[in-house]
Amino acid sequence: MEYISTRGKVGGIGFVDAVLMGLADDGGLLVPKQIPQVSADTLSLWQKLSYSELALEVFSLYIDGEIPRGELKKLVNDSYATFRDEEVTPVRRLNDKLHVLELFHGPTFAFKDIALQFLGNLYSYISRERNSIIHILGATSGDTGASAIEGVRGKEGIRICILHPHGKVSKVQELQMTTVDDANVLNLSVEGNFDDCQRIIKELFADVEFKHRYHLRAINSINIARILAQTVYYFYAYFQLVNQGISGKVNFSVPTGNFGDIFAGYLAKKMGLPINKLILATNENNILERFINEGVYQPGEFHMTYSPSMDIQVASNFERYLYYLHGEDANTVTTFMDSFKQDGKIVIAADKLEQVKRDFVAYGVENDECLATIGQSHDEYGYLLDPHTACGVAAAEKLTDKGEVTVALSTAHPAKFNEAIELIQIEQTFPPQIQALFDKPQHQILVDGSNNAVKEQLLKFF
Repeated sequence: MEYISTRGKVGGIGFVDAVLMGLADDGGLLVPKQIPQVSADTLSLWQKLSYSELALEVFSLYIDGEIPRGELKKLVNDSYATFRDEEVTPVRRLNDKLHVLELFHGPTFAFKDIALQFLGNLYSYISRERNSIIHILGATSGDTGASAIEGVRGKEGIRICILHPHGKVSKVQELQMTTVDDANVLNLSVEGNFDDCQRIIKELFADVEFKHRYHLRAINSINIARILAQTVYYFYAYFQLVNQGISGKVNFSVPTGNFGDIFAGYLAKKMGLPINKLILATNENNILERFINEGVYQPGEFHMTYSPSMDIQVASNFERYLYYLHGEDANTVTTFMDSFKQDGKIVIAADKLEQVKRDFVAYGVENDECLATIGQSHDEYGYLLDPHTACGVAAAEKLTDKGEVTVALSTAHPAKFNEAIELIQIEQTFPPQIQALFDKPQHQILVDGSNNAVKEQLLKFF
């Protein structure tokens, strides 16, 4: 399997080199040269597999023997042995039309663990096999940072630096990152918002000389391994419904900020999984909803919401979708991204907008509706949603038609966002792993939102 850049100037590289490159050296994002196709017969066989067995089959299509199957199986098994539920990503029924896919049973109680437990073990494997230095650099709106740190803390040959927006993540998210005292971990609290953190990361990776000199590796969803790992639970959730005797059209409703999670669903559909609708749920930072409805991609006024992990204006995976929307034409994508950098805006043609509307439907959830959905689910089903999942459930309730079943992705445990839960007078019991965080000292450095301030800290750390 070869990987190529959405901007056309990087190609012919294998899976491991694609993982190590992260952001393509031409500034684009890496994608597989061909998307593997999964037949109906193969889907039928996969339906009987455990989560780890299924992950092995999906990864094998994209790794294509580059990692020996026995080694890959061990990486997969080690990655998902850390999850608290034997199903890894169980599906819970709320009513006849709505199910919840629980993606929060990993070490940090967030869906990011599913990809980052694997990527952490993969980086450790690569470091050993190639005797190479792995310096991981990432930005987080809350969950990626804790999951990435948990995936590599204390591992030989790996150092990790995570940027998070100062004061704009939940307290539990902050504690999960900053109470880690391993010598190979650095937390930078950046004055600004997540988009500032993400911009710094992408610009540092775009400095190819700096990137190679300091062996920078990506942990954000710009790394193709993240996307591939997330496709697995779309297949697994679909199979769980089929195994429960549920037939008919199956939708997925995805709380979305950086477009990575829903792009994984788009990729699964292109592979052959019979997904009906991909429902894109946003909060008040609804740039993606506007794009799907109007064909205009343009950041607007930034809003802090009760779902802070989705408080994102510039979605780093959006470029991958643009690439497929425009027939894998790298020149068109390059023109769009150059225009966006200059004018802060992308407008697609009317015929392309019609395709977008066939690929996705979207709904933006405001703060009050988010809280109301949490309260309603708690009252009607005895099921407590975190505020991001609540956005997905609210969108599912709006956009699920007769004869359809929707699986809403539950991206985090509600204990991670108690600030929102408390507003509607619901008391919850924290899992002991989270409760213990409040008694630990924190380790973080406050920096201004400039490339130079971050570079200075990286040079000391690396």
